[in-house]
Amino acid sequence: MKYAFPEHFWWGSASSALQTEGQSQQGGKSATTWDHWYASQPYRFHQQVGPQDTSTFYQNWRQDIALLKQLNHNSFRTSLSWSRLIPDGVGEVNPEAVTFYNNVIDELLAQGIVPFITLFHFDMPMVMQEKGGWENREVVEAFSRYAQICFDLFGDRVLHWFTFNEPIVPVEGGYLYDFHYPNVVDFKRAATVAYHTVLAHASAVRAYRAGHYLGEIGIVLNLTPSYPRSNNPADLTAAHHADLLFNRSFLDPVLVGEYPADLVALLKEYDQLPACLPEDSALIADGKIDLLGINYYQPRRVKCRDSAVNPASPFMPEWLFDYYEMPGRKMNPYRGWEIYEPGIYDILTNLRVNYGNPRCFISENGMGVENEQRFIENGQINDQYRIEFVSGHLKWLHKGIQEGCHCLGYHMWTFIDNWSWCNGYKNRYGFVQLDLATQTRTIKRSGEWFAATAAQNGFNEEQ
Repeated sequence: MKYAFPEHFWWGSASSALQTEGQSQQGGKSATTWDHWYASQPYRFHQQVGPQDTSTFYQNWRQDIALLKQLNHNSFRTSLSWSRLIPDGVGEVNPEAVTFYNNVIDELLAQGIVPFITLFHFDMPMVMQEKGGWENREVVEAFSRYAQICFDLFGDRVLHWFTFNEPIVPVEGGYLYDFHYPNVVDFKRAATVAYHTVLAHASAVRAYRAGHYLGEIGIVLNLTPSYPRSNNPADLTAAHHADLLFNRSFLDPVLVGEYPADLVALLKEYDQLPACLPEDSALIADGKIDLLGINYYQPRRVKCRDSAVNPASPFMPEWLFDYYEMPGRKMNPYRGWEIYEPGIYDILTNLRVNYGNPRCFISENGMGVENEQRFIENGQINDQYRIEFVSGHLKWLHKGIQEGCHCLGYHMWTFIDNWSWCNGYKNRYGFVQLDLATQTRTIKRSGEWFAATAAQNGFNEEQ
């Protein structure tokens, strides 16, 4: 069977500034929260590999863009670094950063690759975090100014903008579960951070609309379908609560222009609502997007709690649900994540049925595997498991498109093995192998498969 995709489908991959550029405090760049955290607690990072050792895109951008071309990308998403572009967060623009980003954008376009640019991908400038980060509305205003500067500098050539990548992750990591700086565990502060992130998003969208730029603006959300253990009302309620907190807390504001009433009621019931100003609702309504990026890796399976909550414990999302391990689930054993291809179809169907079928694309989907050198054959990593992962998801994506979902593309995470936050280089995700010692880049078997798929705008079942 041939899986053919619509004309002008976006084939590509995604990355971020912090995970690829390297030169983390060179070229005029100031420290991010990651530089600061690594300096103070290097033992929290896998093999103590920090953000200064990422995949050298700052020096090798030309070679890497040539590889994107070789992989038949017609589009590629990366991010700009706020701390590289405006080192003190609010002041002068760093000319070296402007030159670098102009070079990258111009080279992508010269190679026929459409740049998709994210403004914020987890890399808060430390000077902004010292002011309270997203807990402080001053930082929201500074972000809005940074966005405006990016639109003015690059908006003549960049036609696809994204305010945030996975904005729920800094909320979860930094303010609930202690896997990002500032390592706070406090639901109310987390709710404030999430709320102010939505305001920052909306203020950037407002600035984009006011400037009448040529392109479109959106956001990238990691949508994780919440599947209940059973149809028992208690399990269904648990799944609904997980969906409200982890998906709809960002999805509804950016697509509908307001928060779900039941999310507001839920936070009110537990006295966790952030402080709101009267003008906020008009701002949020102005934050409706043109294009939604969807990152999908794994499902969330939930059930009702089997035990009572200790009322003296800090309020956490898990007061409202428990996690459930579905028997017989298919796993990526290296990452500990379930592989569930129909999830991608369920996300698209939900958007079509419940959100007016917005323009969207898969902005990340990927499989991290440890110690891939095991699979080297004739000098190349034979990652058949990654080909099966991608083709399995593309089949369900294809089904969604056949049923009318407005999905315009598929971007893999990521094109080259890159540094992954606290995991360093533990799990490799790339179509291209990176030798850390020599910085040599070698296309994996999956990269060849993807290049062929992009060239044919689809694939045959037997491949």
